[in-house]
Amino acid sequence: MTPDAVIFDVGRVLYDWHPRYLYRRLIDDDRALDAFLRDVVTIDWHFQHDAGRPFAETSAELAALYPQHADLIAAWGPRFLDSIGDPMPGMPALVDDLHDAGVPLYAITNFSGEFWPPFRARESAMFDRFRDIVVSGDEKLVKPDPAIYRLALDRFGLDAQRSVFIDDNEANIASARDLGIIALHFTDEPTLRGQLRDLGLLKA
Repeated sequence: MTPDAVIFDVGRVLYDWHPRYLYRRLIDDDRALDAFLRDVVTIDWHFQHDAGRPFAETSAELAALYPQHADLIAAWGPRFLDSIGDPMPGMPALVDDLHDAGVPLYAITNFSGEFWPPFRARESAMFDRFRDIVVSGDEKLVKPDPAIYRLALDRFGLDAQRSVFIDDNEANIASARDLGIIALHFTDEPTLRGQLRDLGLLKA
């Protein structure tokens, strides 16, 4: 049975992402940059935004702990798009090929509800191919919580066992599989393209 739809993760599946991409423009010394990303603007700190906390709150809290870095912390919000790198190699073409084949495309992304709209607008050439996207910061639910997958399947009108979900995070993959979703661990575009061919979603 060929699946009905494909659901993508965004960060590190469709687009490269890391705080370093922004802060290497603002901190010249490599050791200082490493320390800042390890201790101050960490991925765990940013995860609060994906869960729905507003940047005004999180930045004020962090600046109170590290007042010497207040300006750098404040840059995270208005310059967040600078932390997003190029599309992952081969992925725009793969999305185009799925879209051209008539495969319904969706996404579930751990992403700040504040930061998502400007990114969505900037990358409309990619995301206009998607029928709907669940954004964790808007829902205040984050992967791998099973609730965000249930919400997405209901909103998208999809059956778990006939839906393909693609993510780079093994915990997110495991959670989706537990719900009966066909979950594929993303490593690179050639591997994923082969898996989608095997599922009958793309022609050889």
